[in-house]
Amino acid sequence: MDEVGKMKEFDVVVWGATGFTGRLVAEYLAETYGTEMDQLSWAVAGRSEAKLRSVAEEFGFSDVPRLVADSMDEASVRAMAERTRVVCTTVGPYALYGEPLVKICAELGVHYCDLTGEVQWMRDMIEAYHPTAEASGAKIVHTCGFDSLPSDLGVHFLQKAFLDRFSSTANEVHYRMMGAKGGASGGTIASMLNMLEQSAVDPSLADMLADDYSLNPPNSPRGPDMPGDDAFYFDERLKRWVSPFVMAAINTRVVRRTHALKQYPYGDQFRYQEGTDCGPGITGYAKGLSSVVLGKLGMGFVATRIGRRLITPLLPKPGEGPDAKTREEGYFKVRLHGENGDNRLTVEVTGDRDPGYGSTAKMIAEAAVCLAKDELPSEGGVLTPAFCMGDALIARLTRSAGLQFTEIA
Repeated sequence: MDEVGKMKEFDVVVWGATGFTGRLVAEYLAETYGTEMDQLSWAVAGRSEAKLRSVAEEFGFSDVPRLVADSMDEASVRAMAERTRVVCTTVGPYALYGEPLVKICAELGVHYCDLTGEVQWMRDMIEAYHPTAEASGAKIVHTCGFDSLPSDLGVHFLQKAFLDRFSSTANEVHYRMMGAKGGASGGTIASMLNMLEQSAVDPSLADMLADDYSLNPPNSPRGPDMPGDDAFYFDERLKRWVSPFVMAAINTRVVRRTHALKQYPYGDQFRYQEGTDCGPGITGYAKGLSSVVLGKLGMGFVATRIGRRLITPLLPKPGEGPDAKTREEGYFKVRLHGENGDNRLTVEVTGDRDPGYGSTAKMIAEAAVCLAKDELPSEGGVLTPAFCMGDALIARLTRSAGLQFTEIA
């Protein structure tokens, strides 16, 4: 822990604790690290002291300090950030509400983690604040939930295992979503709709979203991945049908940024692709084809302004989510297949709660604790989970958060 960190009042502040996911994060910290402040010194923050008090009393963390901060009041956000080593924020859509906090954390040298999947906003934050965070030592870490920890840490885990087994890294990795139970969060849906709204009025944004390397450092080498790599197809190696995966546009860019930040240890021809496993044979074909048709119809509908207006009232809102039973019955399972010539290795990443809420809340909570408590590389900047936390975060997730990283073949 650095000297500045030792002088901070809190290790972690959870901003957005009155929202659905923020409350789950606070519940998890209370259950895992307690409220006595002996294992972890933490606080909750939000716009309303009354709402914070009500939620804290209802969900079992009433002894935790409460801070008031409003994204529209930069002075209050700065006052909050000055008191902590890490701000863990669940206040989205981040493209609408997130920049003031990123700016302040980058300036103050305070670490930051969030759940954004808004590629255009992440690109903006990299361009605006990476140099500032580098200079201050702040670690600004986006995508600390289901997008994109299983992808980013999964590739990190696979490559270490591949190197141990074959004395080389995989130059090609294929992510397969094998199964999940539980829907997307209201915050994720709101972020996607906001991204569609912005791209509809800004053609340059649509071009950036189509760029597979849009989060890489400027003027950095580009690999062989191309748009269209996520099409519906039959994987000859695995003998299974593969359809597009809805989070691939986010996850793949995070993995490629990690590779660039690591200075390309997997080679300049490294390829990374994500898809949904539909199974073998005619059943897999039918399942994949139906998902592609329905997906294209759905995306075509929400891509229009009238479509978004019609469907928005029917979708989960930010701050809404499933009950405890539904979350506890949820799960996810991902496999990553790495290869280099004749050498092949498959690893599996699983979570014991629904991906959108239960597992995501635990993931970002442990990312925040990792940033606050673990010995990590000293680099600051707008970073990625695998680049700045890697093995330390995998250890925390497997020990406490119900995730498993396993070599299976």
